[in-house]
Amino acid sequence: MASAAEQLAANINFSAIGKAEELKKRIWFTLGALIVYRLGTYIPLPGIDPAAFEQNFTRGGQGVLELFNMFAGGAVQRMAIFALNIMPYISASIIIQLLTSVFPTLEAIKKDGEQGRKVLNQYTRYLTVLLAVFQAYGISVGLEGQAGIVSEPGIFFRISTVITLTGGTMFLMWLGEQITSRGIGNGSSLIIFAGIVAAFPSAIINTLELGRQGAISTGLILLVIVMSIAVIAFIVFMERAQRRLLITYPKRQVGNKVYEGQTSFLPLKLNTSGVIPPIFASSLLLLPTTIANFAQASDGGGVLATIATYLGHGRPLYMLMYIALIVFFAFFYTAIVFNPVETADNLKKHGGFLPGIRPGERTAQFIDQVLTRITVIGAGYLAIICILPEMLISYAALPFYFGGTSLLIVVSVTMDTVAQVHGHLQAQQYEGLVKKAKLRGRKR
Repeated sequence: MASAAEQLAANINFSAIGKAEELKKRIWFTLGALIVYRLGTYIPLPGIDPAAFEQNFTRGGQGVLELFNMFAGGAVQRMAIFALNIMPYISASIIIQLLTSVFPTLEAIKKDGEQGRKVLNQYTRYLTVLLAVFQAYGISVGLEGQAGIVSEPGIFFRISTVITLTGGTMFLMWLGEQITSRGIGNGSSLIIFAGIVAAFPSAIINTLELGRQGAISTGLILLVIVMSIAVIAFIVFMERAQRRLLITYPKRQVGNKVYEGQTSFLPLKLNTSGVIPPIFASSLLLLPTTIANFAQASDGGGVLATIATYLGHGRPLYMLMYIALIVFFAFFYTAIVFNPVETADNLKKHGGFLPGIRPGERTAQFIDQVLTRITVIGAGYLAIICILPEMLISYAALPFYFGGTSLLIVVSVTMDTVAQVHGHLQAQQYEGLVKKAKLRGRKR
């Protein structure tokens, strides 16, 4: 079955897009919001020397800050007002989801429908503020600890930094919500997407410059191009992959009417966890390296330096732990976002059942078995996507932006946005058909 993206590519009609006034407004609003975001990544924090910080950042190596810098579109390297980006909001959302599955009170709120969703969203915003304040204060202390960056260290600088960075995160959270409601696509995902895509041209230019200088061979550059295309195609194929479970609804009688039995499908995505496992695995593994870089002077090349060496890019221990963490988070997050027992109960309430499987507990067990098997494939897919580009980054000194995580985010967000564009076009065509039918009825 063709995906929404394939249907749009096959039946795309630019004249239809030109006539879709609402869709055009949404697209222009989204572009305008992303431009505002990109401008904010170039406004430095008050009270610091951006050039001195960039020098220190470049010397510090590729730790967890480089990962956050990729998601923030270079804002961390410039120490801009959007340096925290929208990551505290994403972290808060994940934490609230985890707590919802642990605490019955939050689970009851989640089941309240739209009202419950609003309450959980409010909790997420509060937690976002707390995380942003904590991270911003840590950044202010870290900046003061580096010589020549802060012009006037002290409590006033720390307070202004916390207010500025927290305000930047809250503004981006609001901007993402506006894009989701008034624009096209998921706002939070598009903000991260814009940051990654904005750095692609410079990464490509730097790679070509390395090839011109002879630092890397032409064959390696061609290999990177071919591998990037293959990885993108593989991501598209795997993100579309589903395991469909046949659901049967028996005949039922309502009053004097008898409704025939129907069949439908329960789609289970091969990669239910999305991009969460690579992001979490990268952050956890890169954290020791970053701590070692900051504490190198006091540690004197001791324990932290040893840990950072063994967990460096391309090291066997790093690769093994990276794969293990990706697999762990793939299973863990899938268990959080998909509840087989709840799905089986909903099917039973509506009279649906899986052919040959008894409704209730047996159905839940069967769905859990199928989900576990396809998650094995999904976790393996994520590990392959992330580990191959990681090896190129390690052994060939290629830019961080060619990593599997960045490609996975870019392709996934693109597919989701294209699907939404296709949905708006279909809705417009449907409205046009309804209007034509009404006009014909009036003429008769």
